[in-house]
Amino acid sequence: MKHPPAGTASGAEHDFRVFVQGIAASLHRTAYLLCGDWYLADDLVQEALAKAYSHWRKVQRADSPSAYVRRILINESRRSWRRNRNTTVHPDADAADTTVGVGDISDEVVNRDELLQALQSLPARQRATIVLRFLEGLSERETAAALGCSEGTVKSQTSRALIKLKSVLNRGEI
Repeated sequence: MKHPPAGTASGAEHDFRVFVQGIAASLHRTAYLLCGDWYLADDLVQEALAKAYSHWRKVQRADSPSAYVRRILINESRRSWRRNRNTTVHPDADAADTTVGVGDISDEVVNRDELLQALQSLPARQRATIVLRFLEGLSERETAAALGCSEGTVKSQTSRALIKLKSVLNRGEI
């Protein structure tokens, strides 16, 4: 068996790198929407990709490697939330202070911030469902695969989450 020349990646490493290049931006966006903090999102993505790499052959054999890695990411997000649930951190509090002196801030930025805060008010599973379905554009089937649940569960979690989001956004309970 030939080994690749020094400095080049093996076939599996190359496949993993190509996979990561194709999914990294989406994973970062999903992680941020799940946790509301870019630094924590980076950590979550790194953990998920490290686990995916250590089990790369199994990931490759999955029906949907992307869904498999998203599930790892969501599980990492849940673990992180459980570890940190006793600490209340508002990651955008410092960012809000720095924008006070800035000129006209568009309604779009304000609405995005309100939506992010409303997302953070949802239970983890409902938040993951909303992020995957509406912000990442996954189908009910793909979302169910990523969450490791049935399509019926995705439907019910989505319904409950939308009701709560509507209530929170309408009442300004953020």
